[in-house]
Amino acid sequence: MTYKSHETIAGDDVYGPGTFIDKEVLPVPEDARRIFEILASRTPGFTKDKAAWDTVHFEGNPNPMIPGPIKSPAVSAALHAMAGLVGNELLELRDGKRVTDNKVTVDTDHAGFWLGTILTTYFDGVDASSLSRSGELNKLFTRDFQPGFGRPIALRTTAIYQTKDPKVWYQLHGSLDADKTLISMGMDPKIVLGSPHEYYDYIQDHVRRWSPDELEMHNVRHGLCGSICYTPDAWRKTLFGKRLAEHPLVNVSEETYAKPTPKIPLPKIQTDRRPLAGVKVLEMVRIIAGPEAGATLASYGADVIRVNCSRLPDLNMLQLTLNAGKRTIDLDITKEEDMTRLRELIEDVDVFVQGFRLGSLGRKGLGLHDLLKVAANRDKGIIYVDENCYGPDGPFAERPGWQQIGDAASGSSYIMGRSQGYEEGKSTLPSLPVSDMITGIVGALGVMIALRERAVKGGSYHVMASLVAADTFALEKEVGLYPPETLQGITEQFAFQPITTDLFVTEILRLVIDGWKRGLPGYLDEDSKFMMTFDEPGFWGRQTLLRPVARLGDQEATPTWTTPPVPHCHHDRGINWK
Repeated sequence: MTYKSHETIAGDDVYGPGTFIDKEVLPVPEDARRIFEILASRTPGFTKDKAAWDTVHFEGNPNPMIPGPIKSPAVSAALHAMAGLVGNELLELRDGKRVTDNKVTVDTDHAGFWLGTILTTYFDGVDASSLSRSGELNKLFTRDFQPGFGRPIALRTTAIYQTKDPKVWYQLHGSLDADKTLISMGMDPKIVLGSPHEYYDYIQDHVRRWSPDELEMHNVRHGLCGSICYTPDAWRKTLFGKRLAEHPLVNVSEETYAKPTPKIPLPKIQTDRRPLAGVKVLEMVRIIAGPEAGATLASYGADVIRVNCSRLPDLNMLQLTLNAGKRTIDLDITKEEDMTRLRELIEDVDVFVQGFRLGSLGRKGLGLHDLLKVAANRDKGIIYVDENCYGPDGPFAERPGWQQIGDAASGSSYIMGRSQGYEEGKSTLPSLPVSDMITGIVGALGVMIALRERAVKGGSYHVMASLVAADTFALEKEVGLYPPETLQGITEQFAFQPITTDLFVTEILRLVIDGWKRGLPGYLDEDSKFMMTFDEPGFWGRQTLLRPVARLGDQEATPTWTTPPVPHCHHDRGINWK
């Protein structure tokens, strides 16, 4: 099928320098197909066979569904379709069924809802968004992985603030230890104020005393998170932006310098026809992007063991969705016996996913080159996944970063501020944890490509997934942004509330879910076609989750989770591969 050519015009006067606006707005499924073809043609290792591309079908409502001009649901849909197509290639290798005889279907609304996965689940008939708003969500957790994080000042430490230059705003980030950030800047983390906005104003008063460059140097010096809210044009002109732009979004490389290892056929499990059944995945990750990569792989059938350390903080609520299909254990690699246990699991692993600061696990003997030695000794290649903020190289590669940092650095936050009519430079977060979720599917797609390559020609592979790269792709000229008149239509359908500079990710996500329920009634109900309920109650009772996005023509092979999420550190440390 031939799709319309697509033109964009410079949007400097609308959304800021380096932005591009659609000349003609396509229906979302058609636009997702167009973006799919852009990504498919650019991604090394992804099939260029147009007959295979034609097995992919997009469906869904024609109109956009999230606040702002960025086409995140369409990008999400394109990447899930790519994963589905590689899944069918894996089935061809394993079972002999031709790719061209097996379809992939993606609903673009589903792909948009997926970006808000962390608050779309139900427990015994009550949705997580309502539980979060009422404060009841915290009662689900028997172990607190985020002590002190919920304090008002801690939440407001992660927000966007005006600097000494009134036209430049800065994404401050408290990570999981806001006190460290506040103390380093001369603020009192124990100060008692009234409303949440009073805490925001307190921090704003201090941040305004710093220039953007002073804030950047301060955070680099102290190893803290943070970023100037760049325009897209300004980011592309930085050395960091130029280095990142040298790499494809889906970044898979064969480590050809390593000792050659033989082809590894895909496992064949009689009781599980999903493409990755029998593939062993070990993940050492936190927050969203890394866990989402593992959850996606689990939905395609992989046996995923997640390693947590009970003394390291994480966000409690993320366990409720991102541990779907996994087993979880507690290991502290500063202890010799725990490191020994970890190495036992690594010995037979196919895929190792790590989401800590680039290079940090390498200093503990768990880096790419360390695991390539394991692969050489056992004569079986490995896929090593690095998920980080700024990409594989460049001066910021080892700098810490979260979703909000990717949004600020790439220009996404700047564009969102402009789209809401704020004054020059005033920026707000995108409406969903887009860079985290997109980075997760990028990582999973990279793994699937690498597993296919290992099955065909052997070897070991490195997959790199970057938060900033996930954001910058959606801002490219070829992709385009929605014009203001389209945003007006979105606002009328969903009545989304304004996004302000002080809001935390989950607060914004609740606003978006409220809008979805108004604009697309029934789509997120517990009995919606997009949801799945596990046959047996899990740790948190009867749980309903948003289904995996891609649907394969072979229903028995289509992605799904066979076990509900479990808490971190849940299983006995003696568990082994299935």
